[in-house]
Amino acid sequence: MYVAPSILSADFGNLSSEIKKVCECGADLLHIDVMDGHFVPNLTIGPIVVEVAKKASTIPLDIHLMVENVGFFVDMFLPIKPKFISFHIEEEKHPLRLIDHIRNNGVSPAVVLNPHTPINSIKHIINSVDMVLLMSVNPGFGGQKFIPSVLDKIKELKELIYKTNSICMIEVDGGVNGLNVRDLDSAGADIVVAGSYIFSSNDYKASINSLKV
Repeated sequence: MYVAPSILSADFGNLSSEIKKVCECGADLLHIDVMDGHFVPNLTIGPIVVEVAKKASTIPLDIHLMVENVGFFVDMFLPIKPKFISFHIEEEKHPLRLIDHIRNNGVSPAVVLNPHTPINSIKHIINSVDMVLLMSVNPGFGGQKFIPSVLDKIKELKELIYKTNSICMIEVDGGVNGLNVRDLDSAGADIVVAGSYIFSSNDYKASINSLKV
């Protein structure tokens, strides 16, 4: 299992130090939640802070856009050259065009589904993305409880990936911890995002290792 700590739960007064610490403790990706206060009822960070995160990080960036006007935000973050930029299928009217635009700029495109959004909503683009992010909480805030029904959704997505010979990875974000990560692994997840579980712990390395099943 790959582990992507979400800096949404980090101490922003010591952000560079927090990022360096999770990198040293074995994290695989650095998950960055960009919220615009419209698509979700919260407002987080822009490219200036993400540039700081990139300088501090020794691992690839995984940018999750929870925004309206998706194309505008994609163009804002493409110059930073993260590993992934993921956008919500619920918000984008022309996903294939946006996916091509992201890939043509040297970034891996990914798509996100909210807990209520069915898997069949992305069956037409499953072979065009490098990752599908399944939200296991309603997006917008950290520290929420995991929604168990998402386990069946992971299995359904895994089946679609096999049927279509897709090579995309499955990422899960929301309420992930050492108690449910084995269920996520069994269901077929490849990457887990964890925020408060890691940054609220006294031992980042132990928390990250507990997710590497």
